[in-house]
Amino acid sequence: MFNVNYIKVDPTTYLMKFKNGKLKRKGAGLSLWYYAPNTSLVAVPTGTIDLPFIFKETTKDFQEVSVQGQLVYRIADPEKLAALMNFTINSKASNKNLAYESEDPEKLPNRITNLTQVKMSTAIEQLDLRQAIMSSQALVRAIKADFSQSEVLATLGVEVIDLSIVAIKPTPETARALEASVREQLLQEADEAIYRRRNASIEQERAVKENELNTALAIENKQREIKEEKLKAERSLAEQRGEMQREKLEADISQEQQRQQLVDIATQNERKQADAKAYEIAATMEALSKVDAKVLEAMTMGNLDPQQLIAQAFRELAGSAEKIGQLNISPDLLQSMTEKIRA
Repeated sequence: MFNVNYIKVDPTTYLMKFKNGKLKRKGAGLSLWYYAPNTSLVAVPTGTIDLPFIFKETTKDFQEVSVQGQLVYRIADPEKLAALMNFTINSKASNKNLAYESEDPEKLPNRITNLTQVKMSTAIEQLDLRQAIMSSQALVRAIKADFSQSEVLATLGVEVIDLSIVAIKPTPETARALEASVREQLLQEADEAIYRRRNASIEQERAVKENELNTALAIENKQREIKEEKLKAERSLAEQRGEMQREKLEADISQEQQRQQLVDIATQNERKQADAKAYEIAATMEALSKVDAKVLEAMTMGNLDPQQLIAQAFRELAGSAEKIGQLNISPDLLQSMTEKIRA
């Protein structure tokens, strides 16, 4: 009515009021009345905007991948953007629906998307397929660094809040080929793991066998050392016994030699004694040979007993038997003679 309208914007909307081409009022979350014929209202949203994307890119080895992610941005300097793009709302705009006169507000997300795709393509072209699939975080860091230095975004007054890559996928055919390759690699790694496990088991078994053999050898060496020590001890004991026997034999020989010397000395002494006795007897006999036999007989008769004297008498009688003739001696006479001789 009368072309006088009222508008109220959200706190995340930056509103600028131009009257007759001059800026009269600006700010976030304003509410005002305006006269439509000579007033222009520019509303720039300053809240964060989520911009999902899916790009088809080509890697260094000419393989196609799809990059899926999301970009979060905001208009940090609405006056710069309003000077480059038309964010003027028409007279039919309301609090709930800001209707723009141009398509520039819809072009801004496309420009940011295109810029993101250009930077993404430049980064992926430097990677091969396997690297690209595994480099999502590296790509995010690289592209965010490019955004912070982008002159286009600075000119538009746009600030990138966040960038995330959900997935980087190859084509289904390439994915199946990679899966087969990875499957083969995994199977090969599994075979190698089994091989290593078997080798480790064999090595452990060999180590156990070596330890058993070393233990057996050590035991055998120890037993041999014990036997050698025992043989040495027996040899030493035998040597000691031999030495003792030799010493005993030498002592026996020495004793026998001493005995032989004693026997020789005793024999010599006995020979000397015999020689002396023989000389004595010879001297005695020589002296007796000069004495009359009757005298000798008389000298010896004093030492004879009665029986010997009677025997000597009968012997004398027998010597003179031719002269005597017949002689009778009774037992009584013989006993009487014996008693007298004893008396």
